[in-house]
Order: sequence, then C-alpha cells, then structure tokens
Amino acid sequence: MTATNEPADPAPAWAEAQFGPHRFYAGEGGGSAELRGARFEAADLRGARFTDCDLTGVTIRDGWLVNVSISGYLSNVTVNGVDVTDFVGAELDRRHPERVQFREGQTADDVRAIWDTIERLWAQALERAARLPAPALMQQVNEEWSFAQTLRHLVFITDAWASRTVLDEELPYHPLGLPQSWYPDADAAALGIDLTAQPGYAEILAARADRMVVMRHIVAGLTDEGLGRLCRRSPAPGYPDEERTVIDCIAVVMDEEIEHYRFAVRDLAVLEARTAQ
Repeated sequence: MTATNEPADPAPAWAEAQFGPHRFYAGEGGGSAELRGARFEAADLRGARFTDCDLTGVTIRDGWLVNVSISGYLSNVTVNGVDVTDFVGAELDRRHPERVQFREGQTADDVRAIWDTIERLWAQALERAARLPAPALMQQVNEEWSFAQTLRHLVFITDAWASRTVLDEELPYHPLGLPQSWYPDADAAALGIDLTAQPGYAEILAARADRMVVMRHIVAGLTDEGLGRLCRRSPAPGYPDEERTVIDCIAVVMDEEIEHYRFAVRDLAVLEARTAQ
C-alpha cells in the first residue's frame, strides 16, 4: 500500500506489515550493492528495467520520462517539484476501495469483513479468467507474473504467513507455490517447492481453493484478544528474525491478496483485449 507523509489518522499496526505492496524486503544485503551511489551522466537508459530494486534517495535531473511505468512502495516521491505520493495513494484508493477497508480495520470482525471482500473480488476475477482460453492465463503481461503464477504466489503466501506462522505448521508449503523473486532457489527446494514445475491450471485452482479455505478457517476463529498473540515461527527460513503477531501475519496475507488482485485485473484486461483481436 502507499504511505503518506502525515496520515490524518494513525494506521493500524497491520498496515505496515509489509515492505511494499508487491514483494517483501529481503533485509540489508538482500540485493546487489554494486550500483549503490552510481551516477549516470548523459546516459541512454531507454528500455532499462528495475525489478525488486531499492531506489531510496534516487535523483533524476533533467531526464526524459516518456512512456515510463513505475510500481512499488511510494513515500516522498517528487516529480518536477510536486510530491505525488498522496495523489497516487488517493487515486488507488478511489479505484480500489478495498485498500481503504484494509487500512481502517482494527478488530477481528473487521478482519472477517475484509476477508469477505477479498473472497468476493477474487471470485469475480476467477469468473473473468474462466472466460479466457487456458493458455492465455499462462501468458505474462509486460514480463510480470501470469495470472496462473499470481495464484501460485498467493498459495505460497498463505502457506508462509498463515499456515506456518499462525497455525505453527513446520512445513506447510505446497510444491507448486511460488515465492517472491528474492527468495533463493535452493531454500525453496529445501521447502519442497519445485520452481521448475509447470502445473496445469486446474491443479493451480485446486491448490488455491484449498488455501482460501485455510484462511477462511483462521479468520472465522479470530478474537480481538487473539490478534496480538505472538507467532513462534518465521514465515520461512531466511526471513528477517523479528517479532510477529497473528494480526501482523494475517495482514501480510490480506495485503498481498488485495494488491495482487489489483495487478491481476489490470493484466486480465490486457489478455481480454488480446483475445478479442
């Protein structure tokens, strides 16, 4: 979700459960530092791509930004002297009011209401996807995850941040789950995840449906007091070692569900247009 400089009302603790709206922060040393502090003078960077990059403090002066696409965690982002952070956040909230519902939640009943919304939105997305040819759901749009890959990622998110943490299961990971890009391949293999797998869409849907049931079971049994219970396990080996409560973990799942729904429907529109041609 998008941070603001001075929010009018304090956000609930779960609103900052994740580094950014798409992928998790791997911690210091989690990425290459060879270009940190680099300077590009009169450089031709047309067509360059930055994925999972920490661009904190980056300055672009006198640049040509034409047909530029940026997505990620925003805070104090200034374009031509104008801080656009609040504008972007407000527009995303207008288009996706579930973001506001998520931020404003405070109680166990709020969590259940948010999950109701998430289930409804994804049911609608799956209905749209079902009208497309199956191969289209395996196609990537602008080198982002395909619709099928997105569902696989959400399987992993539920396994890591619900079954592993909240339910305290040691190895709940489905073999077709898809971790975020910074998670080492060897560590994924140690969890029983096959990153080379090419499962069929029906198999992916079955795994996804099973994980949605897991989350429904968890939120149905929540109490206000139980939201603050500490979880003993980290989401997976290699994650930062820090204290996490039940609501922290559930919030990550909900945030991922909401943001990946946004990405999914964006790309479904592209796939629908391709199919119609």
